[in-house]
Amino acid sequence: MDERAEKRGHVLVVPYPSQGHINPTLQFSRRLVSKGVKATLAITNYIFKTFKPTSDGHVGLATISDGYDEGSFASAGSVDTYLDRMEAAGSQTLGDLIEAYAVTPHPITCLIYDSFFPWALDVAKKYGLVGGPFFTQACAVNYTYFLIHHGKLNVPPSSVPVEIPGLPPLEVGDLPSFVGSPESYPAYLRLVVNQNINLDKADFVLVNTYYELEDKVVNTMSRECPTPLLTIGPTVPSLYLDNKIEDDKDYGLNLFYLGSIDRITHWLSTKPPKSVVYVSFGSMACLPDTQMEELARGLKACGHDFLWVVRASEEDKLPSSFAEEVRQSGLLVRWSPQLEVLANEAIGCFFTHCGWNSTVEALALGVPMIGMPQWTDQPMNAKLIQDVWKVGVRVKVDKDGLVTREEIEDRIKEVMVGERGEEIRENAKRWRDLTNNAYSQGGSSDRMITEFVSKVVES
Repeated sequence: MDERAEKRGHVLVVPYPSQGHINPTLQFSRRLVSKGVKATLAITNYIFKTFKPTSDGHVGLATISDGYDEGSFASAGSVDTYLDRMEAAGSQTLGDLIEAYAVTPHPITCLIYDSFFPWALDVAKKYGLVGGPFFTQACAVNYTYFLIHHGKLNVPPSSVPVEIPGLPPLEVGDLPSFVGSPESYPAYLRLVVNQNINLDKADFVLVNTYYELEDKVVNTMSRECPTPLLTIGPTVPSLYLDNKIEDDKDYGLNLFYLGSIDRITHWLSTKPPKSVVYVSFGSMACLPDTQMEELARGLKACGHDFLWVVRASEEDKLPSSFAEEVRQSGLLVRWSPQLEVLANEAIGCFFTHCGWNSTVEALALGVPMIGMPQWTDQPMNAKLIQDVWKVGVRVKVDKDGLVTREEIEDRIKEVMVGERGEEIRENAKRWRDLTNNAYSQGGSSDRMITEFVSKVVES
């Protein structure tokens, strides 16, 4: 492998320092290694010192500074402050890292950077490297921001329905929250739109999706993008797809609680196939107290067993004595090995915030979804889940912005036992097979990665 890697180049991958961005970039790095390419993931000094990750034996680890080596993103005070300091410290230390590798047997030949860091392309070109961004979100979401950047879509939209080529007609509530409610997150809107500022100077654009999943919008964006667009997803560990990459069974760099899974797997082993509702809202979502109350009551009333991931910081929002009330039907945990849970035969549906990583994992494992999106890209992902791929339903919000317990109960019953649920399960199986085919040797994503290796890394 070393001789092939030396001949075929060394890719340095720089993710945005959050779990949802590290997971797909690390997984893509493993795919590159499986093709004979040497890959190194550059994480921040803070993450390295705090979580003390070790190399998985395939992808190397290196560090750069985001300007907050002694504290996390939260210590920055604002998104703008963090990004400004990240650009200054990141540019300098990324350059230092490239220089350090230049005197080794494996100098850096290619830089892949999170699309949130367009400044990294300047660093790549300074050192004569090929380089391009890695977009972690769906192509539909990326294309929406692309249109805004080029002045082809108003923020907020001036009329509805919103027509975006390659997508069905959209209501404002189907758009990413930064677009539908720009006043709520102005700094994040600038961040996501600025992903497009220098695409014309990049050598490639990598998108964490696969062609069959978003063919129409991929075709549309590819025609307009000034740089070759390569769909290289799904970035799910090989064990859950073709199982061809050795020891590739989880993401491997976890920034959150890692507890024993024995309690979860034992509980699931006592449940019939397709009988459990799995509920998780990712690592960042914080539901209001009133919404937690409605969700808890809806789950209790639905008549199905449920596994609910409630982070420690959210536990005090649960109704008093709720855990005792549902002791026979519900299991509440602070952390869950999500891929392993979704792959368990006891899971009947996934009640989800519709984060992109969670959405793709459910698609890859053929699990029907109930979407309750919160912010950022999640509303658009929920639209795709319900109306394009038809692998789930989306809950309705009342006039006060609340999803009621009755709505939650009804949607669970619709997916788990209703007539529509059977159609959803069949569609979920079909997308599971399509996902596996795209990932496997000779599939659309596998061909894209091979093209990336042959035309970029070996150039």
